[in-house]
Amino acid sequence: MPGWSTDRRRMSDTQKPPRPGEVVLDVTPGAAAAGPSLEFIGEIRTPWGPDDCPRNLIQARETGAAARVILRPEFRPGLLGLEPGQHVILLYWMDRARRDLIRQNPRHGAGLRGAFALRSPIRPNPVSLATVRITTLDAQTGELGIDAIDCFDRTPLLDIKPWKPGIDIPDGRAP
Repeated sequence: MPGWSTDRRRMSDTQKPPRPGEVVLDVTPGAAAAGPSLEFIGEIRTPWGPDDCPRNLIQARETGAAARVILRPEFRPGLLGLEPGQHVILLYWMDRARRDLIRQNPRHGAGLRGAFALRSPIRPNPVSLATVRITTLDAQTGELGIDAIDCFDRTPLLDIKPWKPGIDIPDGRAP
């Protein structure tokens, strides 16, 4: 990069030793890949399939159907600090979605729209997100109950992030 001298570079996060109490994974996610990669940390369990999945999170909540997140054992230590009642952002991979449409004609009648102007799972990289409320949490089994979500059963989970009102609402206020 222009203007970036090697003597001013900071040590990358993967080169820094862990701080006291930190837990290091036995396997570094994506270490075997030649380029960028993703690691599924668990799966989302829902009552939904292709024929009855709600169109969005509002509709999913209206059904009253709760869902669960189940983490793989090596990622369970990452639940420390989360608690029931807290809102979190789930990032997940819509593994059964089409990936070949860059312009779509949505069912709800908005006319032609680009994939990046829609919340549709049909996109080049079907990464989706939902802000959900944790209803139960068992760190031993890696299971979180959540209020609702609009994805198929056994959807791969990419990440969990805490929802922060001062950060996750633009300018700290609702639009």
